[in-house]
Amino acid sequence: MAGKWVRMVTAQTPTNIAVIKYWGKRDETLILPVNDSISVTLDPAHLCTTTTVAVSPSFDQDRMWLNGKEISLAGGRFQSCLKEIRSRACDVEDEEKGIKIAKKDWENLHLHIASYNNFPTAAGLASSAAGFACLVFALAKLMNAKEDQSQLSAIARQGSGSACRSLYGGFVKWIMGKDEDGRDSLAVQLADEKHWDDLVIIIAVVSSRQKETSSTSGMRETVETSLLLKHRAKEVVPKRIVQMEEAIKNRDFASFAQLTCSDSNQFHAVCLDTSPPIFYMNDTSHRIISAVEKWNRSEGVPQVAYTFDAGPNAVMIARDRKAASLLLRRLLFHFPPNADTDLNSYIIGDKSILQDAGIQGKEDVDALPPPSEIKDNIPSHKFRGDVSYFICTRPGRGPVLLSDKSQALLNPETGLPK
Repeated sequence: MAGKWVRMVTAQTPTNIAVIKYWGKRDETLILPVNDSISVTLDPAHLCTTTTVAVSPSFDQDRMWLNGKEISLAGGRFQSCLKEIRSRACDVEDEEKGIKIAKKDWENLHLHIASYNNFPTAAGLASSAAGFACLVFALAKLMNAKEDQSQLSAIARQGSGSACRSLYGGFVKWIMGKDEDGRDSLAVQLADEKHWDDLVIIIAVVSSRQKETSSTSGMRETVETSLLLKHRAKEVVPKRIVQMEEAIKNRDFASFAQLTCSDSNQFHAVCLDTSPPIFYMNDTSHRIISAVEKWNRSEGVPQVAYTFDAGPNAVMIARDRKAASLLLRRLLFHFPPNADTDLNSYIIGDKSILQDAGIQGKEDVDALPPPSEIKDNIPSHKFRGDVSYFICTRPGRGPVLLSDKSQALLNPETGLPK
């Protein structure tokens, strides 16, 4: 093991959006939830965390950089993940570099970690989920751990609850488990991303600011004070989980949409039922819900499902590309970009949806007619600038290793950020 060397691994992990929500822990330390949850993994081409982990005998302490800034690893959640994964490390042999690391050596070796999110951190887009999932996945590869994705998910869960669901692509269920030690609280894949590839997802980033009430403290207050949460966890969610699994299996969009919207609204009702009440959505969030509800009702069958996590950003899931292009036209009618905002930076991700919507430039946005469902009640003004930008995406794959060395975030010679 002697000598000056750096061994590195780089991984990319998607974020996920829950369609049946996780809110409330029965164990704060192990992050054990009060109910099962189900999520859709988002395409990492548009929303992901990239993490490089490095080990070297020349490192004198564990260090981490997030989006270019060094952050402390002293927090309990980082320490839990590092401890759990180190205890599962195995012998590593890298013939190319002449490196041999014995299982027992890992306890004395220090790590450098660099992580980058291609989307806002802590703004209600599940950045911690992608981050901890990526950290655990990359470290498992670096240390040659033999655990499968489901077992790794139980480790990622100890960093951030919803991180366990980012270890798979497609549709994922986090089983709450019953054991006190949390070993059976883990994620399983219900279906991969190709199972229902008609779906198109549009995210309205209403605010990329950090939220006032963090999910951790919000959950704690809800568990302590909300009677509605107890009813939700015991009576409502178990039935919805069964119905949602069925809807996903059968690609039944009407049921999927009804369950997704209802569960999002109940989650925010539970936040309002907390003392003091927690407000994650804002007026823009409510206007988006209203626009989607009016359109779905006028069509007779749901075209779009909406869901909001602990923040004001709307995640809208359209039944197919045609519905997504009609949705985008409606969103741009109500929420056009500011005069100084370029359309190219206002709609990011899969821009082909813009072409489907027949929109080439801002003059097309200004010329959009009011949607037919509001023709008798056209708002007196538009909500220009109330949405920061839109991300067009779709269900995506789980974590992968990046073999292209140029994508590493650490210098292969020094193990420091590039």
